[in-house]
Amino acid sequence: MIENHRFLITFAQVFEINFKLLLLKAMLRLKDCITLILKIMYLTSEKKQEFFEKFGKSAKDTGSTEGQIALFSYRIAHLTEHLKKNKKDYSTQRALVRLVGKRRNLLDYLKDRDIEKYRELIKELNLRR
Repeated sequence: MIENHRFLITFAQVFEINFKLLLLKAMLRLKDCITLILKIMYLTSEKKQEFFEKFGKSAKDTGSTEGQIALFSYRIAHLTEHLKKNKKDYSTQRALVRLVGKRRNLLDYLKDRDIEKYRELIKELNLRR
């Protein structure tokens, strides 16, 4: 037993308190890990196939302009939400600007090649252009 002028604590109690603190720290780390995994897994391969199936010619046609524009739009929306929470994340901000530029180039390409598909895609994705 440890005697202090105010407390009388046994070693078992000290061990139990330390164990609870370690368990709490581990749970907090686990929560951080789960949050990180969810952030990374926002765009799974199934989700990508879904975009290419809906907007492209098929799920396997990952090079279609329409599918890539839809995928970029989804990523842009995700990064925009992230930047609303983390205003000083400048590397993500730079990535967002690059992604918007890529989407803009693809939209310009599609507009030059097939104006009807361009107009349909703009309506489906609710893009302001």
